[in-house]
Amino acid sequence: MPLALITGAARANSIAAGIVPRLRDDGWDVVTSDIAGADVSCDLETREGPERLIADVSAEHGPIEALVLSHAHDIESGILDTTAESFDRHVTINARASLLLIAAFARQAPATGGSIVALTSDHTTGNLPYGASQGALDRLVISAARELGPRGISANVLNPGPIDTGWMNQELRETLTPVHPLGRLGTPTDIAAFVSFLVSEEGRWVSGQLLHADGGFSARY
Repeated sequence: MPLALITGAARANSIAAGIVPRLRDDGWDVVTSDIAGADVSCDLETREGPERLIADVSAEHGPIEALVLSHAHDIESGILDTTAESFDRHVTINARASLLLIAAFARQAPATGGSIVALTSDHTTGNLPYGASQGALDRLVISAARELGPRGISANVLNPGPIDTGWMNQELRETLTPVHPLGRLGTPTDIAAFVSFLVSEEGRWVSGQLLHADGGFSARY
């Protein structure tokens, strides 16, 4: 079975946790990181952590063919109250760790290539360090599509829009639902279906894109 590594399944109802069963149903051998009872764990704040994660997984399970980056550090703050320390931590986890994971993934990928999908967000106002680090992630992944394409590796950034994974309160749900074109909020299952395609053999032709899989939510702009 082909092997996929998924980061960021810290909560049972997270997007990453929703992707796991879909890929397993598709025939993937799935390894997760940074969840209780996960197959592997690592500290993405260290320079060594990302590379060690890829090395440990590939040594135990074989070459990784799909890398799904769904981890994120997110502490809300704006221009006037974002500290240097907070900004640095967001960039370290959300952008630098992703760069190191992508590079280590590419070095061990099989000759047949592979696929990278990174979850992103366009949230910025009032959430500056998170948004800025996600913007850096977007550029990293799109650059990877060009640089790693000759190795048979596709790379895409996926913006799922507002997904109700338990972080929303009832007031926010009632505010967002009526303005959604499909009349409901997205679910991890919705995103899992799209990731399933992007990491498939057929889906690799899509590469170097920042994609919105949000049921039309972003079309309101």
